[in-house]
Amino acid sequence: MHNEEMTTILVVDDEPIVRDVVVRYLEREGYRTLEAADGDRARELLEREQPELVVLDVMLPGIDGLSLCRWIRGRSDLPVILLTARGEEADRIVGLEIGADDYVTKPFSPRELAARVRTVLRRSTTAAPAGERLSFDGLEVDAATREVHRGDELLKLTAKEFDLLWFLASHPRRVFSRDQLMARVWGYEAVLDTGTVTVHVRRLREKIEVDPSRPRFLETVWGVGYRFAA
Repeated sequence: MHNEEMTTILVVDDEPIVRDVVVRYLEREGYRTLEAADGDRARELLEREQPELVVLDVMLPGIDGLSLCRWIRGRSDLPVILLTARGEEADRIVGLEIGADDYVTKPFSPRELAARVRTVLRRSTTAAPAGERLSFDGLEVDAATREVHRGDELLKLTAKEFDLLWFLASHPRRVFSRDQLMARVWGYEAVLDTGTVTVHVRRLREKIEVDPSRPRFLETVWGVGYRFAA
């Protein structure tokens, strides 16, 4: 089944059992997989191969998952799903801060992980209708190139930051709750408030706002959620 059209996913985890279960499930879903047990091997594969997504354990020997995620973000928008231990909320927040697209908490069901993989891949390829461009007071959001300019400056956004900005900017002045944004931008219902949306809004403000502490575009509507002020 190894044809050119298959989506390749790199699975990075130092536990052989976890790797084996994830790889078998993803291959059954029709993906091609690559495996790495540590950060150094993962980096080697990333430089040699061109996977479409990385499933990355935070706790790794050598280069840890967060450092590797930071390294990936420094050079590409490759989607990253982090695997974090239950209770390690700090890791999850830091992971989202440095640009991970999503995370799954261990222990997890392979079915849930496969669903997240599908969602992140779908969002990274079809988030915005190509050819459209939105313009607001010096801020230009281009769907075709997935680029954002503030004046003459090209802003460096991750795939998920772009998706969130595009969604809010496409519905100016409409208020969306965190749950609605999880469903519409991430593609699934959040069982509990994970902080994912909050972190992404904060990161976006740091990039698109002249003064992030007094946002011109991304407004918080207290007790409800967020809106894009056109």
